[in-house]
Amino acid sequence: MQPPEIGFWRHAAAHRDALAVVEPDGTEFTFGALLDLTNQLTHALRGAGLTPGDSVAVMLPNGHTTLALFMAVAQAGFYLTPINWHLTAPEIAYILRDSEAKAIVASARFPELARAAAAEAEVGVRLSVGGAIEGFTSLATFVGGATTSTPDARRTGTTMTYTSGTTGRPKGVRRPLHDIAPEIVSTQQALFLSLFGMMPGQPGVHLCVAPLYHTAVINFATNHLHMGHTVVLMDKWTPEGMLERIDRYRVTNTHMVPTMFVRLLKLDDATRARFDVSSLSHVIHGAAPCPIDVKRRMLDWWGPCIFEYYAASEGGGTLATPADWVARPGTVGKPWPISQIRILDDAGEPVANGTPGTVWIRMGDHRFEYHRDKDKTSNAWRDGFFTVGDAGYVDDAGFLFLCDRKADMIIAGGVNIYPAEIEAALLEHPKVGDAAVFGIPDEELGERVHAVVELQPGNAPSEAVAAEILASLGGKLAKFKTPRAIDFIDELPRDPNGKLYKRKLRDPYWAAHGGGPGGAT
Repeated sequence: MQPPEIGFWRHAAAHRDALAVVEPDGTEFTFGALLDLTNQLTHALRGAGLTPGDSVAVMLPNGHTTLALFMAVAQAGFYLTPINWHLTAPEIAYILRDSEAKAIVASARFPELARAAAAEAEVGVRLSVGGAIEGFTSLATFVGGATTSTPDARRTGTTMTYTSGTTGRPKGVRRPLHDIAPEIVSTQQALFLSLFGMMPGQPGVHLCVAPLYHTAVINFATNHLHMGHTVVLMDKWTPEGMLERIDRYRVTNTHMVPTMFVRLLKLDDATRARFDVSSLSHVIHGAAPCPIDVKRRMLDWWGPCIFEYYAASEGGGTLATPADWVARPGTVGKPWPISQIRILDDAGEPVANGTPGTVWIRMGDHRFEYHRDKDKTSNAWRDGFFTVGDAGYVDDAGFLFLCDRKADMIIAGGVNIYPAEIEAALLEHPKVGDAAVFGIPDEELGERVHAVVELQPGNAPSEAVAAEILASLGGKLAKFKTPRAIDFIDELPRDPNGKLYKRKLRDPYWAAHGGGPGGAT
């Protein structure tokens, strides 16, 4: 029996007619077509003057082009910087300048945004997809004369994604490049999925439910291509749209965030019953603590296929299998075989098991730097371990439990309060669609707990509804954790991957008070 071809290039060469990508509109691309475009992009970008170490910025909605660009960069020794196209033109221009992007590939869905940002950053190579943008060359024209042959002098490239940061400008997470064959790295990336029990040779269909400009999203999608799986892309996530694709394409695996679980669970029984989700074998989630009740209900619905991990753009991490989580509800698991976890106090000293502190991670010889920020890089590393500022603790068996982002922690009268626990309790109320909890100024305590709630459709904000929601927290939370009041909002500021921009909610309260503690975005 022949061993399976691991890595995109090997698999595509051996299975050119196999289905690689399904676009949001249903358009299909084979591995052969994706490989041809990948090679053309590599030749064309080199022909435009790019050399190893240069950066290519991508500002595209989900589609096969982003995946082809990832593979082109990965065999040309470039960096790929995916950009959140919900940002403003000056914010995008900052990333273009900071990453020293030599090229930008942008969608004609947002022409003015792309044109203004590229002009401000003075990017040399400007390419458009899906239509015309003033001052840009169409990607089809750019690659039109390029050969589809395998490029010479191939070497590994990677992504340089930008963190949202806790304060100030976002920072590029930059890893060193090595002059090694792309097949070596692609094999490692494919085998990362074996941590979750997905092994080479097993067929699979991966559903990509969030924008590819997120680190985990593009990594999981391309890892599945390296494994030879089909990747089905969504443009804008909806609960019913996801269920429909799972049913239609017999999806086996996907990567999600807890907010999506919450919205799926709000569907009525009749809607859920219309879709067959029995093909799912691996539903992987991370990015934020998942309320225990939400996770339990998802396991009841989808069965023991839900895996949880803890990692960041900078690296990781831990893994909790379904059995691990059922035995220890709330855990994000034990360290990966190549990882170690330490919990340290503010003085950098280890804390006892069960005591919250800052989570520090070591991942073998893995290193990164925050591009052009030596101080931030230095503060993120200690004795070969790095931190992104999360708070958590480990139990006596070595399982990690997250409390919250350390920067989001509320300190009321000297007592540490973690908003994630309170948000989980609020989400149990049937009228609550989404919730955010944070600290606001208090003359006596320094901070007090405050909540902002997005109601389920069909419910109107009122003092009576606020009182009803607050009353429901009785017996669930200690009095000092219970919000003093609730404000209502039409829609919480989340990005399409579910990340909550808490600073946008919190800052006005502190600005009115003459400033504040800052905190995570």
